[in-house]
Amino acid sequence: MSDILKLTAVELGKKIKDKEVSVREATEAYLAQINKVEDDINAFVTVDEQGALMKAGEIQMKIDSGELTGPLAGVPVGIKDNMCTKDLLTTCSSKILENYWPTYTATAVKKLEDAGAVILGKMNMDEFAMGSTTETSYYGATKNPWNTDHVPGGSSGGSCAAVAACEAAYTLGSDTGGSIRQPSSFCGVTGIKPTYGTVSRYGLIAYGSSLDQIGPVAKDVRDCATILEAISGYDPKDSTSMKRDSYNFTDALESDVKGLKVGIPTSYFGEGLDEDVKKSVLAAADILKDKGAIIEEFDLGLVDYAIPAYYVIASAEASSNLSRFDGVKYGFRAEDYEGLHEMYKKTRSEGFGSEVKRRIMLGSFVLSSGYYDAYYLKALRVKALIKAEFDKAFEKYDVILGPAAPTTAPQIGKSLSDPIKMYLGDIYTISVNLAGLPGMSVPCGLDKNGLPIGVQLIGDCFKENNIIKAGYAIEQGVSFKRNPIL
Repeated sequence: MSDILKLTAVELGKKIKDKEVSVREATEAYLAQINKVEDDINAFVTVDEQGALMKAGEIQMKIDSGELTGPLAGVPVGIKDNMCTKDLLTTCSSKILENYWPTYTATAVKKLEDAGAVILGKMNMDEFAMGSTTETSYYGATKNPWNTDHVPGGSSGGSCAAVAACEAAYTLGSDTGGSIRQPSSFCGVTGIKPTYGTVSRYGLIAYGSSLDQIGPVAKDVRDCATILEAISGYDPKDSTSMKRDSYNFTDALESDVKGLKVGIPTSYFGEGLDEDVKKSVLAAADILKDKGAIIEEFDLGLVDYAIPAYYVIASAEASSNLSRFDGVKYGFRAEDYEGLHEMYKKTRSEGFGSEVKRRIMLGSFVLSSGYYDAYYLKALRVKALIKAEFDKAFEKYDVILGPAAPTTAPQIGKSLSDPIKMYLGDIYTISVNLAGLPGMSVPCGLDKNGLPIGVQLIGDCFKENNIIKAGYAIEQGVSFKRNPIL
């Protein structure tokens, strides 16, 4: 069983195709691992054991008949719990959606199903994706497989912890301000946030509509590129979906980076950056340099304004998006109320957690009369200026390299006591979402306590292949233990 779990998603898909492993054997191996470690990790909200085994049989027949030939056919996957899955509970790790069974499936998930994926279940997350530690989940905190006293990051903490703990061959996460890249760094896995509009948001329960993007989490760069190919594409059901000339991300899987221009922002290596993180990230840059890449330091402006702009915009959009959860149409409804307005108030008071309430109130404030111009419009202008700074940088560089997070995974309980400190932990990832750029985190080392460190690679819009190429080259040069739990 452990031999199956050690395989990457692409390696497992090949063995299934070559009939060395059956789809049922692969599914049973992951279900056994979930049963073994889930009490310690808590990466899943829902495990669909019966559905997964039934699907494994159907997919095996399609593989045997030649109907399914893709690289991910038969490979088990976990889906973040904010993506709708028909007839499978979708809660956003919240109380207010604890009984929500969608009548349709998100486009990205449907694309995986069409490719022959076996869905194991839904992954734990920060409630409505609001948080950086996966501690705000209504279903309890997820633990970091490298050290269960530490957080896995967030909000896609369940997705990243499951890959690190070999509970799924790969997973889907969503990234609003770093929610794929930061937990990937904390858990020692690889995650990609593609260019905004590359993967359909249809069926993704929205937090910040102008920032949210679905992406893959996996054991290595090849897996992520392969998964991204499977889930990308134009979707008429999503008004923000983009038509692209090419989705051939696996074409970039070569370690030849000779002549690749890599910029390192000096502002990313200042005060607040852990020394172990700094050393590992710069060592990753040296790997690219040794392979022929051109490395230069440069000044990336407006970094200090990214966090306030992000939290104004994201909270404003959240207050609008979450207004639909009111106890009328679906989900939780409070008991013992008099009249419609009291039902709204009691339902939302009892159904939402403290972090979600905090962001809804902040968002409602910045959108209110008298404050809209002072805060929200100003944040939108800063967003445009940040995009202009990146455009200027990408006139000179192919890739921007820096840390994914200022520290390794903090201990459980440390971040929630200081929300501002938790927000500041997203300093290196947030601007990527504000500018709609692709970014990825690749493991590049361990700190003195044995916790993983990730290097973040940022590319220009629709230039995922540049960061995939750089990430693949770094991966080839880093000796990294990928399975802390086996």
